[in-house]
Amino acid sequence: MKKKEIKKLTESELVKNLNNFNKDLFNLRFQKNNGQLKSPAKFREIKKNIARIKTIIRGKDA
Repeated sequence: MKKKEIKKLTESELVKNLNNFNKDLFNLRFQKNNGQLKSPAKFREIKKNIARIKTIIRGKDA
């Protein structure tokens, strides 16, 4: 997700997306350990999205 897309979301949608990205990251870790991971670049992409969402949530609270 791009930063512009994330800024347009409501806080409940942000929390929902954050939970989804955390689940995806959890599943990727299992795939990595089982040797089934096809795209290691997904780790970086998902972690960046998590960081973006957390930053936007923190900014909206202030």
